[in-house]
Amino acid sequence: MALLCTGAVACGARDVEPTQQINAQLVNEKALDLIPRVEAIVGLEFKSEPGIEIRTRDQVRAYLIDRLNSQIPPEELDGITRAYRLFGLIPDTLDLRSFIVSLYTEQVAGYYDPDSTTLYVVSDSDPIELTLVLAHELVHALQDQYIPVDSLLSLSRENDRRIAAQAVLEGQATLVSIGVMLPEQDMSRVPEFWTQFRDIVRQQQEAMPVLASAPNVLKETMIFPYLAGADFVRWFMLEYPDSQPFGIAMPTSSEQILHPERYRSGDAPIRLRVESEENALYSNVLGEFEIRVLFQELAGDEDIARRAAAGWGGDRFAVFADGDADALVWWSVWDNEMSARRFRRTIESEWIARRGRRVEILGAAVGGLPAVRVVDAADGWSGWDALPGAERVQ
Repeated sequence: MALLCTGAVACGARDVEPTQQINAQLVNEKALDLIPRVEAIVGLEFKSEPGIEIRTRDQVRAYLIDRLNSQIPPEELDGITRAYRLFGLIPDTLDLRSFIVSLYTEQVAGYYDPDSTTLYVVSDSDPIELTLVLAHELVHALQDQYIPVDSLLSLSRENDRRIAAQAVLEGQATLVSIGVMLPEQDMSRVPEFWTQFRDIVRQQQEAMPVLASAPNVLKETMIFPYLAGADFVRWFMLEYPDSQPFGIAMPTSSEQILHPERYRSGDAPIRLRVESEENALYSNVLGEFEIRVLFQELAGDEDIARRAAAGWGGDRFAVFADGDADALVWWSVWDNEMSARRFRRTIESEWIARRGRRVEILGAAVGGLPAVRVVDAADGWSGWDALPGAERVQ
């Protein structure tokens, strides 16, 4: 669902009521003070100073709608909606586009727009939070001068790779902004501090009405880049102190974010193609992170979810038209037979068969790797006579 996070590289949450409107002079003075501090922590210099402007919340909402429409056309969002309904990740009644706009309107206190290379601060943001917001968004502005931020967050139907890229961008911005606020605190070496920070972020979720009402996949997708991304960047800073975690060093899967040792060993994701995918309504990749979220939803148990997703090698799903319903074909490959069997057993025990639909789960092999195929479709679906296979893409 990182597709849904490309509307703005956004941060900040308003959990207190502002006591005054921020003004342009205050914003610019703080930004000028923060730029050298951000440069020092990141280890890069601005090639040019970004523009900085103030926007009302209504203007932010209009921006988010425009950005969402351009980044995710209606047919693309329709495909996402269909897929996540089939996986049981969102309810059938949810208007995903409207909910996303409301969610980000509630969340955003500042954002960096790659198109205009301008940093925007929301006029009713709490002045106390202004330093944190500016530092965070200045990091995104700095990143954009060295890597194609917009392109990384606009990869077509490569959701897991996009999640990994966003985790690096947000993770670095999170660490740097905290470093600006607490210059004497070495977050990379104090696990107690980081544990407390994670707990506070989780608690703040419940204080925001729209976020608190969101399906779990939206909650987790929003918070993953900041927390898991910061964990990865913290690890990267210790392992590769003279490097940046992007460019050729950019992770390519959420598995590498969750398990940095997989990143270190060069364990790249296996790319798959589902047969007849070009005729599908929609196709994409879940990846280890979203498979975890899926099993949290199905089983209601984080340990089961972690175990079921462990050993992921790659996956691809396709949604096919089936009259008034849709058909889901999902292929996944695994590091070894044990991981594939564990995933298959968990799917068999937790996948909910819906009335009037047929579910088939099969152990197989793709490109010499252990694989599992999941098919969920109406009994009368014509595709049952010739189920799509999968192939490995080099």
